[in-house]
Amino acid sequence: MTPEPDDESTGLPGLRSWPAVYVFVLGVFVLWVGLLAALTEVYS
Repeated sequence: MTPEPDDESTGLPGLRSWPAVYVFVLGVFVLWVGLLAALTEVYS
């Protein structure tokens, strides 16, 4: 028999809980916004 799938599991190897996924996505977003702001300042 196979175990019941866990609804809280993300299926991602490094991010095992949904709050970790949300923090990762928010961090990547902040990184991109910061990079865009910095490059805009440098090249304008």
